[in-house]
Amino acid sequence: MKDGNGGSRRGTGLHLAVIMDGNGRWATARGRPRTAGHRAGAESVRRVVEAAPELGVTTLTLYAFSADNWQRPPREVSALMGLFRLYLLSERETCAKHGIRLSVIGRRDRLPAAVRRAISEAETATARARALHLRIAVDYSARDAILRAAARLGGTACTREEFSALLGEVDHERGCAPDVDLLIRTGGEQRLSDFLLWECAYAELVFTPRMWPDFGRADLEAAIAEFHARERRFGRLPQAVAS
Repeated sequence: MKDGNGGSRRGTGLHLAVIMDGNGRWATARGRPRTAGHRAGAESVRRVVEAAPELGVTTLTLYAFSADNWQRPPREVSALMGLFRLYLLSERETCAKHGIRLSVIGRRDRLPAAVRRAISEAETATARARALHLRIAVDYSARDAILRAAARLGGTACTREEFSALLGEVDHERGCAPDVDLLIRTGGEQRLSDFLLWECAYAELVFTPRMWPDFGRADLEAAIAEFHARERRFGRLPQAVAS
């Protein structure tokens, strides 16, 4: 990838974040219930997770359920929680086998007990994996996380790195995840929706009209190729001007 001067940042992997949008609209357009779209979206998760390491991604953060999603109809929320639990139970052995460390960020106190157990078991089973860190954001709000981290400081000054670590602590992260390099949002909307606001300060953004259930390896390759074609300056001058 390119650094602030247009060069290659060797030895570093890509942190890719994805807002997986469009499941419900995908299903509605086909005359199917919204839950069918969420099930189809789970298949897209498998495709992207499988392709990510081959494309240089070492950290992958997926926005699965926001803090605001509790406002959806109870039946849909229940179906989403059931699908999430099923995914954790069915994929943890596969993740461990392929070197994928799975962790969940966000609040846990509002999640069903069965989901919390599945999270704990999946995180334990994959803790030693190193090929890819798969982070799933559930009951997640970036603004709430920033507020909770700031409250812990109690007026004490800290560095950006220290605050990043504190953000991880309040959202059950073990260690500090790297800043996001590339954020992809599917489904045609063009906003961050309270996702990784601190970590996306200098992220490159790619918005695609493709609904998440239709998103596949070719789409991921295209987005990453676009990322590599961009010059990331981080406030510095373009390379041509600087030289």
